Formats: sequence, C-alpha cells, structure tokens
Amino acid sequence: MPLKSEGVSKTKAFLYGTLTGVVEPIGAIITILLTNTVITILPYLLSFAAGAMIYVVVEELIPESHNGEHSNIGTIGVALGFIMMMILDIALG
Repeated sequence: MPLKSEGVSKTKAFLYGTLTGVVEPIGAIITILLTNTVITILPYLLSFAAGAMIYVVVEELIPESHNGEHSNIGTIGVALGFIMMMILDIALG
C-alpha cells in the first residue's frame, strides 16, 4: 500500500511485496540445516530473541511508560516484574 500511494503500479507493488517475502523460506531452510550444529546453544538464542521482543514491546508499544523525566523506570519495572514471575513460576511450579 505505501508503494501504491507513491505512484507505483499495482503489479510492481505486488511484485516488490512478494519479493520481500522470498527470504523467509530461505532463512527457514538455513535455520533447519544449522539447528543440528547449534542445538546446545539454541535455548540461549531463543531466550535472547524473546528478551529482545519483550524489550521492543515495552519501549515502543507502551509510550505512557516513557513520559516524564525518568523514562527508564517503566522498562526496569517490567524487567523486574518478569524476573519475579519467572522465579515464582519455577518455585511454585
């Protein structure tokens, strides 16, 4: 839609959109092939990815937590709350 609004034809916009998705199956195949070689560090890689996703959600999708002078307190609060939830989940499990 952004390409169409900039004057690109429907066919070219569709083609460009389709081409941007071509890398996903290629990346999936590479990931499947490399899974056996990195199986020992896979949990750490996945937890890093999950942590990065949570950070992006807190930083970008909750703008009210960044109003005012101390904008990092909201992010730190979410991180501490998440740590507390994980401790309780394991302890009470």
